[in-house]
Amino acid sequence: MKAMALTEYGENAEFQSTDIAKPEAEPGHVIVRIAATSVNTVDTMIRRMGQEELPLSPDLPAVLGMDFAGTVEAVGDGVSGFAVGDEVYGCAGGLGDLQGALAEFMDADAKLIAHKPKSLSMREAAALPLVAITAYEGLKRANLEAGQTVLVHGGAGGVGHVAVQLAKHFGADVYATVGGHQQLEFVKGYGATPINYKTEAVADYVASHTGGAGFDVVFDSVGGVNMLNSFEAAALNGQIATTVSLLELDLSAAHFKGLSVHVVFMLIPMLHDHKRESHGAILSELAAIVDNGGLKPLLDAPRFSFDEVGQAYDRLSSGRAIGKVVVEL
Repeated sequence: MKAMALTEYGENAEFQSTDIAKPEAEPGHVIVRIAATSVNTVDTMIRRMGQEELPLSPDLPAVLGMDFAGTVEAVGDGVSGFAVGDEVYGCAGGLGDLQGALAEFMDADAKLIAHKPKSLSMREAAALPLVAITAYEGLKRANLEAGQTVLVHGGAGGVGHVAVQLAKHFGADVYATVGGHQQLEFVKGYGATPINYKTEAVADYVASHTGGAGFDVVFDSVGGVNMLNSFEAAALNGQIATTVSLLELDLSAAHFKGLSVHVVFMLIPMLHDHKRESHGAILSELAAIVDNGGLKPLLDAPRFSFDEVGQAYDRLSSGRAIGKVVVEL
């Protein structure tokens, strides 16, 4: 089968068209004919950094691509709930020893996939798994309840735009930081209140939107030093969920407010074969939310073919993408 593989890692590493062996369905796995795969920030990090800096990177030659949507081609022993011809989506490879989705076929653990939302195209469905599981997990670990105030940092980003919609779906009063007019309009369209972080100080928007009390839940998809803004924006005994916490940070503000901080690293089930069935269950619930109108992926306008993988990765890395970047096979 055809695959787009990296033969080296680095800033300018190029994807090469190559022929590799088509996988056979292992027990508990299915073979998926890939229709589309989306590009996530972690994919671009693997391409750039490789194993020395990012140990979860695959051995070379590497077939990347974590997210996918496609059709079940074969079913391994012990698999129930999936049959040949089913349309599925998931996040099941592209790191460690798991072949990714930048290939015509992929061997996927059946625990990590679910039936594709019926109302979405393959391109749309491929955009969701990693970011949607991350957003769902973060909100659930923060014990989100209907009626609470939620602030999403990076409300128009890959994870952020899903967190905004899911928080709204779960009955929260949702606010989101954005950096421009187009992003502001997207957030408004989701029924949330946009906050321009470039022009509004944290203290000011906390005062105007919460009367100075702070937000019950802060979902920080920006992370890093922005977590200090999250601490400032949170209510006493508030909940913080963050997806980027690879830094040293002064936790004094979190201490004196009694905050709970939840670090979301959704790759754990894939990397460690730990509770993989939870991802399949979340994807099934997300599919129902999508088909009931509660969630719609935001896709970047340019379209990329299989032979344009490098351009798709460059597009996301450039910072110019608005929404998820997807490669269609």
